[in-house]
Amino acid sequence: MREYLSRAHIAFTHDVVMAAVSFVAALYLRMGDDMWQYWGSGDLALGTLLFAAVASPVFLSQRLYRGVWRYASVNDMAALVRAGTLTVLIFMALLFLVTRLQTLPRSVLIINWFVLLTLLGGPRFLYRTFKDRRQAAHSARGDAIPALLVGAGDEAELFIRATRASDAEYRAVGLVSERGGRVGRDIHGIEVLGSIDELDEVMATLKRKGQTPQRLIITDHRLDGAVVRDLLDTADRLGLTLARIPRLTDLKDGVSDRITLRPVAVEDLLGRPQLALDRTGMEALIRGRRVLVTGAGGSIGSELVRQIADFTPARLVLFEACEFNLYTIDQELSQRAGGPEHVPVLGDVRDAVRVAGIMAEYRPELVFHAAALKHVPMVECNPDEGMLTNAVGTRTVVDACVAAGVALMVQISTDKAVNPTNVMGASKRVAEMYAQALDLAVGEKPGGTRFVTVRFGNVLGSTGSVVPLFQRQLATGGPITVTHPDMTRYFMTVREAVELVLQASAFGVDHPDYRGKIFVLDMGEPVKIVHLARQMIRLAGLRPDKDIEIVFTGLRPGEKLFEEIFHGAEPPVATGRPGVLVAAPRAVDAEELGIAIDELAECCRAHRPDRALAIVRRLVPEYRPSDGVGG
Repeated sequence: MREYLSRAHIAFTHDVVMAAVSFVAALYLRMGDDMWQYWGSGDLALGTLLFAAVASPVFLSQRLYRGVWRYASVNDMAALVRAGTLTVLIFMALLFLVTRLQTLPRSVLIINWFVLLTLLGGPRFLYRTFKDRRQAAHSARGDAIPALLVGAGDEAELFIRATRASDAEYRAVGLVSERGGRVGRDIHGIEVLGSIDELDEVMATLKRKGQTPQRLIITDHRLDGAVVRDLLDTADRLGLTLARIPRLTDLKDGVSDRITLRPVAVEDLLGRPQLALDRTGMEALIRGRRVLVTGAGGSIGSELVRQIADFTPARLVLFEACEFNLYTIDQELSQRAGGPEHVPVLGDVRDAVRVAGIMAEYRPELVFHAAALKHVPMVECNPDEGMLTNAVGTRTVVDACVAAGVALMVQISTDKAVNPTNVMGASKRVAEMYAQALDLAVGEKPGGTRFVTVRFGNVLGSTGSVVPLFQRQLATGGPITVTHPDMTRYFMTVREAVELVLQASAFGVDHPDYRGKIFVLDMGEPVKIVHLARQMIRLAGLRPDKDIEIVFTGLRPGEKLFEEIFHGAEPPVATGRPGVLVAAPRAVDAEELGIAIDELAECCRAHRPDRALAIVRRLVPEYRPSDGVGG
């Protein structure tokens, strides 16, 4: 604190002295040696002291001494301009009152303004330049890791400034831009050497200069996932490691001079940018309402609970069949400061009495149905259990919502329901059909429950997905198992999946034109699973097929090579929101479908999967089992 006050006092004294000097210098520039004919030594001293006396309170009022000269910026220059202008204007007004400006040429005041700003701003600029060059020279002598930066924008400038600290871990040796529009320019003396497509040439140039980089660092967070995947391949080929700087919004512990790199995450490898949806509409839907989430402890359900809790519902009911999952999400919410009232409820969506009782007791206004058995091979081995949960359980929740007068129910579905080749997908298609049929039938009645169905692809990091499997296999030294070299999947992050669910909820309430339709996220191009496996190996700092083997095991029962997000009879329709589409409904009669689901429930509870599957094939004629039980 004392050091700060001392430096502030020195800076203030400097500025007041410069103000006095500027007045004398301006008078001399205007009049030369003739100034002594107009102003005697006494008048000159008085004018100089008056100008300095005016400048002192003005400089203090403009808070010129809260900034640090080392980081002088455009804002500091603007403050100097304001201070200089006010000083000259006030001095002119006082001089007019005393002398009517008869003894001083008016042009002197204009010259004085320019001289004052030069004397105030010049030392600040020179000091910053000196410190920057000194620090750059000091850091260059260290053993900092040479890095090539991808991106030539604000984040790159931030990184370069941070690496000029004496203890910086990295030093930038060059930049590459995405499109090459800034090639030949530089940021703080670091040149933009080429575009991303010219990385090989850039590397050769740096090698000739003796500045071969050891790391490729992404500073542009707007890069498409396909570009990041290509960069990962290129970095691997050139013997570089790939990392990215964190977003400023990711620095939860505050911003420091040291920037800690993070490895490129699997989410960065999506074939498209992650979408940010309309959170204002989501908040308007949830705030102050009673909400129930089924499957509240699962991958999607727990993220739903977290995001819904952020929108302060009146009450949040957590309905979950797994005790441990329910305990985990309940504890997480309980530890939140100021979190909403929440009620943990153990229960199974297949238990109609339990579901109806909970609906009657807590009277939810919104229901998010995330409970499901979703692991394809597991459901293939236990088809009756999968159909009981996914199809019959959904019918139970839907009917309970109607009976309890729920305003809106959101049914969470999967792209595996499109032309299904497995029991899981077929059972989820039956669930979609029932929710759609009820939305078209019941939803037309005044005050009737609205039903919205949301369909998306594989969620990165969710239980049963390939990413956690690959991570476990990497941790044990491999091999990584991939079913087929041509297998592709659509991927999205958990955040995107849940925001899509909430966005669809808001659409369902506000847009009656979307009745009976299925919301789908435009997930870009599908990703090859074998490519994902290779990239995860590289992210772990290892080499595919050398350090970690990739083994092809063959398609499992119920799996297909390519997933689809729309059926041929469901032409997609734009919603007006970027990346969010709706599929036109394929209408079925709700009453007939309900009777068929009753039969399905009887067969499943009697553990007669053959008869149950026959019913499913009748309800979902596009269901074509690929192998195993369904065959």
